[in-house]
Amino acid sequence: MNRTTPFAAAAAAAASLLFFTACSATSTSADAAAPATGFDDLASSAACSDLREQYPDLEGTTLTNAINPHTPGYETIDPDDPSRYEGFDIDLGEAIGACLGFSVDYVAVGFAELIPTVTSGQADWIISNLYATEERAQGGVDFVSYSKVFDGILVATDNPEGITGIDTSLCGLTVALNKGYVEVPLVEAVGPDCEAAGKPAPTVSLFDSSADCVQAILAGRADAYMNDVNTVLRFIDEHPDELDSAETVMLDYEIGIGILQGNHELRDAVVGALTEIQAQGLQQELAKKWELSENEDAEPTVLSVG
Repeated sequence: MNRTTPFAAAAAAAASLLFFTACSATSTSADAAAPATGFDDLASSAACSDLREQYPDLEGTTLTNAINPHTPGYETIDPDDPSRYEGFDIDLGEAIGACLGFSVDYVAVGFAELIPTVTSGQADWIISNLYATEERAQGGVDFVSYSKVFDGILVATDNPEGITGIDTSLCGLTVALNKGYVEVPLVEAVGPDCEAAGKPAPTVSLFDSSADCVQAILAGRADAYMNDVNTVLRFIDEHPDELDSAETVMLDYEIGIGILQGNHELRDAVVGALTEIQAQGLQQELAKKWELSENEDAEPTVLSVG
């Protein structure tokens, strides 16, 4: 993740409190990272050696990654060590750093604060399962896309409301979503169709973390939650008797790394590193490691509105 909100680095105790209380909007941590291993072959490749020569100012530095560490499989607090983070996004960032010669530390913020944290200068980039959209890019970041998007819909067991997608099956229902999610306007756009059919529009209930959204369904305060399908499946694994999947939706987005507009050196270096990571098959290896079954590489491309 790249620059999201103004939050100072917190101590390990604060990160632990964040984990156990399921808060996500205002807590931060800057020095928590799962140990990076297995990237020696990547770092020693001819492509990465050339990239370090091409972008020498990055080598030996430390870049701060803004994350919202409440997405199982992608980024969460390590249950064995609450001072560290783990997941696909954590490993991917470490791999990019290994290729380009820099280290990575972290700042944890609410999902809606990811981009403001980068634009305020408190983080250098964002790797946090963030869908790359023009609207988000207008907030002051360029995106480097690297993965395609498969969205899932989380519901109570057996899908009692008969939800079939982001469509009029949501009429009159409450959908729990993270603040800043791309699904928010998609769900809201269903409203006119519901009203035309003489039904109430869906209600969007906004939260600061995926964990809070899931708790809303478990407590009967929401009927559905939408996110990356791998995240949805992880929550079902955690609550197999209470939660289910209604549908998988292919959204017209890609997942991207957010980098401050104008920082072309980092942006272009990341494109090069991701290209080599994908060429080595490492991105898919990491997806398999973290059990992200619905994961497909997207050619690294830049989305910029600057």
